[in-house]
Amino acid sequence: MVPGEESILSNLRRGALEYCVLALLQSGSRYGLDIARTLTRDGILMSGEGTLYPLLARLRKSGLVQTTWQESTAGPPRRYYVLTDDGEHALAAFTRAWHPFRDAVDATLEQEAGPT
Repeated sequence: MVPGEESILSNLRRGALEYCVLALLQSGSRYGLDIARTLTRDGILMSGEGTLYPLLARLRKSGLVQTTWQESTAGPPRRYYVLTDDGEHALAAFTRAWHPFRDAVDATLEQEAGPT
């Protein structure tokens, strides 16, 4: 059985999504819906918001993000997420591993797509 595009994307997301969240928090704190909107914008990184909040809870429990509640002028208080030092270190480690991995995948795909 040949996997479909959605199945492939699901597998790719599983390994990278948490680091995408950490990367979004590098520039400062954000609340969950803001993170979700950014990640679902193109439908590639995340297809819906359902997976984000459990992921944010795991990141918080593992000490990679911290949360604070802040009042909102547009409704109830919002939980804001901010990167911790451990989160910064985890993101740096992922980035160091990601670039050579991405390059190796690209090189392999380009080799396979080339003339035989």
